[in-house]
Amino acid sequence: MAFQIGIRDIIDIFLVAILLFQMFRLLRRSGAANVFVGILAFIICWFLVSYVFKMELLGAILGRVVSVGAFALIVLFKDEIRGFLQRIGTTRKWSIFNPIKSIFRNAGEDQKRSNYDLIQIVLACRNLSKSSTGALIVITRTNDLQFYQYSGEQINANINSRLIENIFFKNSPLHDGAMIIGQHKIKSAACILPVSKDQSIPKRMGLRHRAALGITEQSDAVAIIVSEETGQISFAENGKISINIRPQELEHLLSQVID
Repeated sequence: MAFQIGIRDIIDIFLVAILLFQMFRLLRRSGAANVFVGILAFIICWFLVSYVFKMELLGAILGRVVSVGAFALIVLFKDEIRGFLQRIGTTRKWSIFNPIKSIFRNAGEDQKRSNYDLIQIVLACRNLSKSSTGALIVITRTNDLQFYQYSGEQINANINSRLIENIFFKNSPLHDGAMIIGQHKIKSAACILPVSKDQSIPKRMGLRHRAALGITEQSDAVAIIVSEETGQISFAENGKISINIRPQELEHLLSQVID
């Protein structure tokens, strides 16, 4: 019996190909691409044995492995699946609701407060850069990152450049870890963040840079890093990082984030 392929089948094959390609890209960043290729090869082998060569016994054995393997994949790739679902839920602002929200808030007051917060953050980063004081500042957007806030010390203070500098002062008990800023407040400090597993990250980047990439991979937050070794300022967003940016460039980038 000849195969009959229609438009629906072509669309089905096309969508599966896109899904597999996106899964490969996701796993390649975490260094699990070889595992994905091995699983794909096993599935192809099972398909050939069961449906092409009609080997019933071997096909039944491989079929049992495939049916149980779905649960094994969830355990094996739980971090990747969690990150993927978080990106779907939090990386995009629901712009359709922005006009509705703007009706219920004072735009002028909000703009003044946002400008003040922006200036304080940029000023603190500039001074930290001059003194080569290491810092990691995370600014939330649609996701408040409460899980990571509770891993550090709760502060809930107004944004102030002097306070930020004091927290990251080398002898301060809160300097080691990340500061989380959201809703015009310094929420917490000394927070523990997930570290990116991207194998393409240059070896010269330290733990602060990897943590900044990790949190921006798993949420729509942005992160500012001040290197303790070089004093350079870096900016991370959507799992990508811009290195050695000037305070003026940082101000421009933050103006698109803080609202």
